[in-house]
Amino acid sequence: MRRQLEPLRLPGFRYLFYATLGSSLGTLLAAIALAIDVKDRTNSGLWVGGVLVVEFLPTILVGLLLGPLLDRLERRSLMIAADLLRVGVFVALPFANSAATVVALALVAGLATGFFRPAVFAGVPNMVPEDELPRANAILQTVENASWAVGPLVGGLLTAAAGPSAAYAINAASFVVSAALLRRIDPRDLQSERALTRGHWRDLQDGFASVMRSRPLLAVLVAWGVASLGMGGANVAEVFLAKNTFSAGDLGYGLLYSAIGAGLVLGSAWSPGVLERLGPAGAYGLALAVMAVGYLSTALSPNVWVAGVTCAVAGIGNGLAVACNALLVQRSTVDAMLGRALTFVMSATYVLVGVGTGVGGALLHQVGARWIWGAAAGCLALASFAGYGIARGLEEPALDVGAAAPAAH
Repeated sequence: MRRQLEPLRLPGFRYLFYATLGSSLGTLLAAIALAIDVKDRTNSGLWVGGVLVVEFLPTILVGLLLGPLLDRLERRSLMIAADLLRVGVFVALPFANSAATVVALALVAGLATGFFRPAVFAGVPNMVPEDELPRANAILQTVENASWAVGPLVGGLLTAAAGPSAAYAINAASFVVSAALLRRIDPRDLQSERALTRGHWRDLQDGFASVMRSRPLLAVLVAWGVASLGMGGANVAEVFLAKNTFSAGDLGYGLLYSAIGAGLVLGSAWSPGVLERLGPAGAYGLALAVMAVGYLSTALSPNVWVAGVTCAVAGIGNGLAVACNALLVQRSTVDAMLGRALTFVMSATYVLVGVGTGVGGALLHQVGARWIWGAAAGCLALASFAGYGIARGLEEPALDVGAAAPAAH
């Protein structure tokens, strides 16, 4: 355990860790408050769906249109600006007089988050030694996953007791603390070089090209893209699996959701050891295979209690796969291109989650939730073969884009 926490001995990484903890916990706490606020204002599934969409839609927009900013601008300043923008949003939310205003403000917060998270993982390779990079990623992902498990629960309890304004206020305070911690990091610890622009659209094209020319990056794009299609379908079917197939009600849905969250935490925590033993390609193939087994076993489960165990298995594979995704991208891209590569891969996979969600929702009542989860397992098995086969190119050096991405030190 002590070895796994070694990156925290570095002051810069320690500040980044605490900033990420506060930001993640506050964001997920407020996400529940936003959904409850809009539901109470409108009692409309369409408006609640709008809040859920704006949580990830800005990440897609950043990846497809604004990724070069993560390489051209100073990352620390960009992250601080994102925090301060979110402070403004959550200070303003209690005064919103309509559901449309709430959703619009949530969209602005989502846009800030779309810059903040990839900037964190783009900065990590500059903060820690190469051999500690898997452990550093694991620490950040574990705290994000733990926040995912705790934040919604605390947000629900707080909103029930004191209303959404209390959650908004706590979230605004968490971003103030995050910005203050980031101010203590030397900008050079987050960015070794800044890309010089050749024009925004050419910079964007260079980022796309860097992904397509690197086998490890292509492994993430293809394998995690196929996996995302399956997971999107399973996500929309999960509540039907719990309440209709297993007749387990809201408690059963909460059990499956929490089991996946617990597995994510374990998978992230165990990822450094697995990566050390198997290497990125072997660990990636194993992670996706474990997810496939977990999803298939859930589809075949006789009751919600067995499904809870198998969902935890799927979550373990998911946590490990996400750690592999980060490492494959970080080790295969020069710093001047890393922001663009991360945001492009993230946006592409979010699009495929959305496609999978739409397809799963359309087929759900025709084939049933078990078959949707079984199909997701098939996608994950295919992703496992693709990820392992393509990721064996990790041994290639980080992509040197040379003149395609001039950099300022």
